Amino acid sequence: MKKWYNEEYEFTVEVTGFLRGDRTEGYCRNGEEIGDKYTCTYGCPVNSDGQGICSKVMMIMFPIMEAVRSGGDLENIGGDGKYSKDVVCPDGCVIFRLTAKKLDNENFFKGKFFNQGAL
Repeated sequence: MKKWYNEEYEFTVEVTGFLRGDRTEGYCRNGEEIGDKYTCTYGCPVNSDGQGICSKVMMIMFPIMEAVRSGGDLENIGGDGKYSKDVVCPDGCVIFRLTAKKLDNENFFKGKFFNQGAL
């Protein structure tokens, strides 16, 4: 992979709790534990061991990440700040906190990085 564009936002996803008891055995196939952290810019979030976040929760988080990338305020969709929102996995097991951090890079479209002629 040759990443050629420096993204406008960095995302951190942290496991903050469980909805069913105090562990995920028997519920969460990814084996999430409170305190686990994942980071990414545009790709899927990975932890410090290079393991990826659950694909089911990524389906929920990707549209939220796109809302941030397009200038949205997460408070408008139940977040506790412009760049922060709690998300429950689709299986109803794990609670994640998604946090965005604005970097000093230009927006992909406004910065004219998108080249329609290349399509």
